[in-house]
Amino acid sequence: MKAALIGLGSVGRGVLEILANKNLGITITGIADSKSGCIDNAGIDPEVVLKEKQRTGLCGDRRIDAAAVIRNADYEVLIEVTPTNALTGEPALGYIRAALARKKHIVTSNKGPIALAYRDLAGLAQKKEVALRYEATVGGAIPIMHTLQDGLCGNRIVAVHGVLNGTCNYILTRMAAEGLTYEQALLEAREMGYAEADPTYDVKGIDAAIKLVILANTVWDNGVTLADIDITGIDLLTPDALRLAEEGDSTIRLIAEAIPDKKIFRVSPRMIEKSHPLVVEGSLNALTLETDMAKEITLIGKGAGSIETASAIIGDILYIRDHYGKRA
Repeated sequence: MKAALIGLGSVGRGVLEILANKNLGITITGIADSKSGCIDNAGIDPEVVLKEKQRTGLCGDRRIDAAAVIRNADYEVLIEVTPTNALTGEPALGYIRAALARKKHIVTSNKGPIALAYRDLAGLAQKKEVALRYEATVGGAIPIMHTLQDGLCGNRIVAVHGVLNGTCNYILTRMAAEGLTYEQALLEAREMGYAEADPTYDVKGIDAAIKLVILANTVWDNGVTLADIDITGIDLLTPDALRLAEEGDSTIRLIAEAIPDKKIFRVSPRMIEKSHPLVVEGSLNALTLETDMAKEITLIGKGAGSIETASAIIGDILYIRDHYGKRA
């Protein structure tokens, strides 16, 4: 199967590292980062590109950009892993639409386009008879979408509850374990590489809310948007709040939850017992699905990371290969 890769940050490099080390039958024919690109319909050596990226900061020719790769390369699947723009979804949204117009399958880790234009993109993919796969947008390596769309077929999903932001979970874990203030735990999270220089999207609960929007539209196709989510972050939590929870053998986690029958769509810090399945440590993510037949199912795993997130990308590509077959 031939694929083009747009985006060569942490996730994109993870995809190339996996392809360089595993014979998965996936040939990369086009790659673009923010400054350059390369096209070779006979196949591009992932290892060569990784070395060139590390040496020069570029993956190819400055005269080739993402639009040229999407328009001119010979591929069946577009792997779109550029940074998320939660306000407009661009430029990823335009990249995905352009590839769909060429009847190409889409695999993306980009939350912006899926949260903002899920119905539009899903409808266009259906019209073009191609796949729109986005496992990597929620929960990193955790196979949430595969579980929802395949493993739980026939079940009615009643509710979803989850720890969907590893940065917040790391901060809360360290505040509870060591009695750190929010500021101290955030500084540590930055030093460990878990928090961005500007952590606003994470600590204000926005990142978790965007993921909840994606889950809600995947499960119920209810048109929920970010404006429908009641959001409270963790940036105002104090060590006293965590000590109070500790006295009741509980702790605090940032919980995203959707219960449509009760019109609940919210992200907020919640006090829960330490034995609760959503009390995971460090940067882990966890998600509990409430269903009518299978009852409660909880998935736990790495919510971020280069190879971990690339694992979800590879899983989507192989799903497309196995379910759609080789296209001319």
